[in-house]
Amino acid sequence: MDLKLKPFDFNQAVARAGLRPDGTPLVGKAEAPAAVGGGNFRSAMAEALQDVSRNQLEAQRMQREVALDNPTVSLEETMVAMQKAQLGFQATLQVRNRLVSAYTEIMNMQV
Repeated sequence: MDLKLKPFDFNQAVARAGLRPDGTPLVGKAEAPAAVGGGNFRSAMAEALQDVSRNQLEAQRMQREVALDNPTVSLEETMVAMQKAQLGFQATLQVRNRLVSAYTEIMNMQV
């Protein structure tokens, strides 16, 4: 298995979030790129969590194969997969913490 990290594309990430590069929301469906899809937050979060889960499962599988001395799985690939899974989990955890913080702040607002 060949693990390659893709470079971060800011414009693509902004488009997935349904925003223009200046941070303003896209107005109409005609303006939204095909990568946005449904464009709702729930589906984006569910997809991100599934990706993190897949990365963690793949890293566990590779760890098991290295422990069983499988010659087709290298230690380097396994370490990269483990780091990728860890970074994904940490990023997900930070997003969750920010969401909880924002929710708490909104609930404490005076009406």
